[in-house]
Amino acid sequence: MTIDLSNKIFHDEDTARKYFEALHWPNGPVCPHCGVLNEATELKGDAHRAGVYKCRACEEQFSVTVGTVMESSHIPLNKWALAFRLMAGSKKGVSAHQLMRELGLGSYRTAWFLAHRVREAMADHNPTPLGGKGKTVESDETYIGKPEQRFVSGKGWVDKMGWTTKRKVLTMVERGGRARSVKVEELNVTSVRKILADNVSKESTLNTDEAAWYKQAGRDFAKHDAVNHSEEEYARGETTTNTVEGFFGLFKRGMTGVYQHCGEQHLQAYLNEFDFRYSNRIALGVNDTERAAKAVSGARGKRLTYQQPRKTRAS
Repeated sequence: MTIDLSNKIFHDEDTARKYFEALHWPNGPVCPHCGVLNEATELKGDAHRAGVYKCRACEEQFSVTVGTVMESSHIPLNKWALAFRLMAGSKKGVSAHQLMRELGLGSYRTAWFLAHRVREAMADHNPTPLGGKGKTVESDETYIGKPEQRFVSGKGWVDKMGWTTKRKVLTMVERGGRARSVKVEELNVTSVRKILADNVSKESTLNTDEAAWYKQAGRDFAKHDAVNHSEEEYARGETTTNTVEGFFGLFKRGMTGVYQHCGEQHLQAYLNEFDFRYSNRIALGVNDTERAAKAVSGARGKRLTYQQPRKTRAS
């Protein structure tokens, strides 16, 4: 990851604001209150902060951060620009502690919340199906986190055996395309079939391992091929799950080496982050700068709050 730190969007708040406005309003200011385009006047003078507009249609005031994950934030926009660039360009992610140091933020809590807002911007809440006619989608599951413990007389607290108490993730990767990961409460025929039906085009070829829950789900697709990992079969011609296994390798290295701790309630947010970077990678023609711009564009129309938000206002 190479960042041109001399770029003024990372140092000057006015330049950063113009960067965000160009991405969010390519055809001119859009009022987040009434949706009217190009009917706003920028308020000037000492009585107003830079970048505040007043809509001539509804008389409300707004800035480029209103209606985005950045709304009500006191972090300067140039630091937001650098945060988006760091998280979009770091293959295994950036810890909140590193963001705190790199951005000069006042607390870990501020950095942690900022990072989760960026992850929300990266999330695709209206995804199109993976795969399609003539395309192959690989699907596999993985387990993350520590198992639950039980008390054994003479031994104390020991980890429960098996994977049932770990957090469960199902990932689908379109070969040569996008990835989509879903946190799953229970892995079974019903849950797996529904997730695949919701996320993968039925015209696709589905590649999986020999897990029982894929047998019934595989009938919903144009073709279903499976490799038998229990027999140490990892590829049979074009039939393999090596692509999705590679995604898991990247995800687990990031979660273990960079993030280290992840509450179960936040796991899907981290999955969204890794899906976003994988689905907008260099191999698909998206460089680090373009990936950061896509993340910024995804910030519009989303909010992330851990308390009841106040009435929308210019921020």
